[in-house]
Amino acid sequence: MASTTLLPLLLLLLLLLISTVKPTTLQPHLTTTASTNNIPPTTYFEVTKPIQLPNTKPCSTHVLSHDFASTYGRPPVTAQYAPPSNCPSNNFNKIVLQWTATSKGRQFDRIFGVWLGGVELLRSCTAEPRATGIEWTVKKDITRYYPLLMTNQTLAVYIGNIVDTTYTGVYHVNVSFHFYPSVKFNHLHHQWADLIIPISKNLPLTDGLWFKLENSTDVESKQFSIPQNAYKAVLEVYVSFHENDEFWPTNVPNEYIYDNNLTGFAGNGPFREVVVSLDGGVIGAIWPFTVVYTGGVNPLLWRPITGIGSFDLPTYDIEITPFLGTVLDGKSHDFAFSVTNALNVWYIDANLHVWLDEKRDKTHGKLLTQNISPLRVSLVSDYTGLNGTFVTKVTRSIKSTGWVQSSFGKIVTESTQEFNYSNIMVMANDGDSQTVDQMIEFNDSVSAKKPSSVHLKQSLKSFSFYIYSDTEEKGNGSFAQVANVTLGFNEKKVDNSGSKSSSSVLENVQKGQGSMLVKGNLVVSGLGSTQQKYDYGDNKLCYFRDISSSNYTIIYDKEGHTCSKSKESRFNSFN
Repeated sequence: MASTTLLPLLLLLLLLLISTVKPTTLQPHLTTTASTNNIPPTTYFEVTKPIQLPNTKPCSTHVLSHDFASTYGRPPVTAQYAPPSNCPSNNFNKIVLQWTATSKGRQFDRIFGVWLGGVELLRSCTAEPRATGIEWTVKKDITRYYPLLMTNQTLAVYIGNIVDTTYTGVYHVNVSFHFYPSVKFNHLHHQWADLIIPISKNLPLTDGLWFKLENSTDVESKQFSIPQNAYKAVLEVYVSFHENDEFWPTNVPNEYIYDNNLTGFAGNGPFREVVVSLDGGVIGAIWPFTVVYTGGVNPLLWRPITGIGSFDLPTYDIEITPFLGTVLDGKSHDFAFSVTNALNVWYIDANLHVWLDEKRDKTHGKLLTQNISPLRVSLVSDYTGLNGTFVTKVTRSIKSTGWVQSSFGKIVTESTQEFNYSNIMVMANDGDSQTVDQMIEFNDSVSAKKPSSVHLKQSLKSFSFYIYSDTEEKGNGSFAQVANVTLGFNEKKVDNSGSKSSSSVLENVQKGQGSMLVKGNLVVSGLGSTQQKYDYGDNKLCYFRDISSSNYTIIYDKEGHTCSKSKESRFNSFN
């Protein structure tokens, strides 16, 4: 579990008491400290496509070095940031954040965030160390934060880590930014905003800058105001889930808990929705991808290949442009977040990207229509005692249309979100065995009609999650567990603007098989194997990687950049 509480132990004790399988975070203890000084550290990594970089030498700025030891409940570590001043050009085509960390010993996975001026740049999970040491690097394209990176700011990093006689791992961290200069530069050819407003907590804090949502009725909000010459706005939302909701797809319906007297077990069913509101009215939703952190289910699955999204958690964009007419009055307004069916705890914040009309001091607009379908929830259950089947299905759609009058003319923007959810859960062997097969379809589109052009963006996403887990108690506070996991993150995107168009297809599937013997919240023996196929194609780049590992060892690794005809047809047919 990617947090710094004692909850993993409590969850494990609860697991043993009620004999119901629940994934949890555990700490491996498979290596000894003897004769390890000469063994090089293990390099952990998340499989993803390489960042497309221009053919220029970067200007690099090292911003932070810090050793994160006993940092839980303490203020974020801060450093003063300034844009590079020694570059041959002050214009940049690409900006990359680089996070590099090492650790040695024993430690849980820890969630962390990196903020610049209150704007979150990276949400991530640490790797779990081993006695011989580990290292990992995360590189993220942060060019969309361009205007923020051109000004002096305060960088903040929070990792809630605990170091004691048992958990000894200290995270040694370095953060740098790499700026790739461009000789030919035209801001109009780029898509980043002119202003980025943080929708997060303000320093000083004794935690991250994220908002904490503790239950299904909790609402967290932040006031903001925008310049009166805005003509476009997008809210980028960061989401992560922890403690009783770290494995929310496996949480059983409350009726199962109550009928079997399983008081205190993680319930509320398996469906979760992040709801985003503006001045009290719903404007969008997020049905998030099920990230499994580096200690989740069976930690040996994620060594050295980590789970999809674990080192760079996905963000979710919600189009705010249809609602600009309601916030262009120079007054303060309010963004709020809630999570349907939530248990503790969810960390959420956001960045508001705003495009400004340089030719006007004021723009004006109006919300034309908004259609929000209620959540259509279907739950069919058939169980006797601790054995049974639960089928949960949910649908929802949100559609908003509005216009903004600017120097570009009257822009009519239509935003549509469509969601479909299915979760089939089977409990067997008197609750010792659980199978979950979940699929989320999360599709959105934005159409912006100007007097002379139409710009259409579409994203069609499917998030799959499968887990089979079987547990057998071995006595003396120990148990054996077998678990198989499949994660899938697939996305098709299209961006059409007049005569210009681009499209991409991502198919990313990860499978893991593991067994372990657990005692005292430690994995005393076990096996973990992982296979992953990552296949990406767009108009400029094709990239694939087929890789497999078992207990820290890479079995095979095939990588390529050549577009096959079948791959080309997949993304070209989406135009």
